[in-house]
Amino acid sequence: MSYLSELLSPIGQVTVSRDVASEVREIDVYFTPSSATQDYVELLGILGKMATTTALFEPFRNPVTVGEVCSCLSKLLHVRSELERRSRRENTRCEEADLPKLWILTPTASAALLNGFHATPDEENWPRGIYFLGEYLRTAIVAIHQLPETEATLWLRI
Repeated sequence: MSYLSELLSPIGQVTVSRDVASEVREIDVYFTPSSATQDYVELLGILGKMATTTALFEPFRNPVTVGEVCSCLSKLLHVRSELERRSRRENTRCEEADLPKLWILTPTASAALLNGFHATPDEENWPRGIYFLGEYLRTAIVAIHQLPETEATLWLRI
């Protein structure tokens, strides 16, 4: 770390070990699955499929902005850090598959927003309108207006 400080100080200000202030922020919905019947999960359609793993749901009334997506990602990464710290304290493994997923629900999403986050569809497994960020980010942007008008998407479109 000190070599970076030395190399960068001639061209700018360097702060070593800068504290990151943490503010209290709320996750709109933090969901942990329990033993629901498969019939009920199927009744929920795509929402039920999203709820098969621990998840953060962040619904937006207006089209989501770049800053809001970044804020949601920050919340997800904070939760991930908490789970990894707890795992280390309890001397257990924190499997990637057990980490929560983030579902950002927005009425619409511009092509620029989706392209900026390299969000891509997974049409083999999910309907039109659901765009996934990189695998390890465990995040999807759900553009409600693009979802097919089917019974499976009803609970997301309401």
